[in-house]
Amino acid sequence: MKPGTLYIVATPIGNLEDISVRAIRVLREADLIAAEDTRHTKILLKHHGINTRLTSFHDHNEREKTPVLIAKLLDGSTIACVSDAGTPGVSDPGYLLVKEAAARGIDVVAVPGPSALVSSLSVSGLPMDSFVFHGFPPSRSARRRRFFESLAVETKTMIFFESPVRIEASLRDMLEIFGDRYISLSRELTKLHEETRRGHIGELVETFEHEPLKGEITLVVSGRETVIPHLSPDEIWSRYTTAVAGDAVSTRDAVAAIARETGMPKREIYEIVLSRSRK
Repeated sequence: MKPGTLYIVATPIGNLEDISVRAIRVLREADLIAAEDTRHTKILLKHHGINTRLTSFHDHNEREKTPVLIAKLLDGSTIACVSDAGTPGVSDPGYLLVKEAAARGIDVVAVPGPSALVSSLSVSGLPMDSFVFHGFPPSRSARRRRFFESLAVETKTMIFFESPVRIEASLRDMLEIFGDRYISLSRELTKLHEETRRGHIGELVETFEHEPLKGEITLVVSGRETVIPHLSPDEIWSRYTTAVAGDAVSTRDAVAAIARETGMPKREIYEIVLSRSRK
């Protein structure tokens, strides 16, 4: 191993056997391992008989710890960066360290391996030639809905991480904003209770009302198949008045339906409807 090199090492996402021979060698020969959770990483190291010194490197100390690690690298130390599971930097700490190391002329080497997002995509049954990863949706309802609204016209396969606590709320928001699209939900990948469910968003919502989920979850959602051109205010108003004719449909439901059909943000549709209603 070359002195003064930063190695970005992918580690197992569940099964401790899912690690490459090269990754084991790098972790064993490095001067220091920067780990998201040293307690978690110690389990992996013990399993493979590795005794390399550890230092914590996580979301809450990444900015203050990065200069310390950079100084060690410039002094000739070899450092391996690992997250709790999968590849560092993918919804985990790491990218700031890589960015700063590259800016200082330090060699940064990838040691590839497990990734929850790629593993979930590979078993989803959805197109893999073009996809986008969006990490965790916002936890607060209003921000989460705006987040999904901004993605309503995305035609590529979309990948999200989500927690068991918010999965039902996120699926309901997706159903209202994206429509009843095809979705693949994977949880506890490579672990004892590994499971992947495929179907439509509405089906999963109904299932989880009576069967709460546990474990780490990855969602793979189909992109929009066709994109309707951005409608003019006159066209929006026409669709709205047709929908609410006879008071059979509420303003809220009519706006939501137009948003699903067009991919336009509901706030924009509301503004058009309100401005026309005042005339």
